[in-house]
Amino acid sequence: MDALIISNFLLWGVVLCLVLVILALSRQIGVLYERVAPMGALTMDKGPGVGEPAPRFELADLLGRRIVVGERGQHSQLLFFLSPTCPVCKKLLPILKSVASTESAWLRIVLASDGEMPEHLAFYKQAGLERFPYLLSTELGMKFQISKLPYAVLIDETGTLRAKGLINSREQLESLFTAKELGVASVQEFLAAGTLEETRISRKESGNALAG
Repeated sequence: MDALIISNFLLWGVVLCLVLVILALSRQIGVLYERVAPMGALTMDKGPGVGEPAPRFELADLLGRRIVVGERGQHSQLLFFLSPTCPVCKKLLPILKSVASTESAWLRIVLASDGEMPEHLAFYKQAGLERFPYLLSTELGMKFQISKLPYAVLIDETGTLRAKGLINSREQLESLFTAKELGVASVQEFLAAGTLEETRISRKESGNALAG
């Protein structure tokens, strides 16, 4: 009988230890997640700021279709700056096609670049991009001050610039949509604000504890 009681105590002790280990691991996972939180698109230009009206352009695309950039409308507009010689741009093309389908209820994607028409037209057809307007305009890139590719600018239905940044992955592209939903300039800004708020609360609690 005594042996049974002892074995039960030992068993519950083991269970308790396992619970404590799981709790400790959960906490460490949370800390690790905060440290490696997904990076949003990095803003690299000095062009029009988030929250400002987007520059308005009326241009013809590679197929001669009239495209208006920065116009009020029923859909948001994603300007995606790319180049036929940019390997990362080519890697992201399937993602753009996927996003164009999944976000079609509220978003329209417009490709933009500059250079010679024959090279871009060949790239346009070879990559199967006919579903997207493709603008060739040096002035457009200069107005947004695009210096690195691939780069994306998100303009909302009111013609207001809502998010922008250097894009290297689907996560960074979708971070522009998240920034728009949160009403912030970038995901980095949102994460930084959260960190600052946590620090402020922690300092306040520490101060109250010392005062007590």
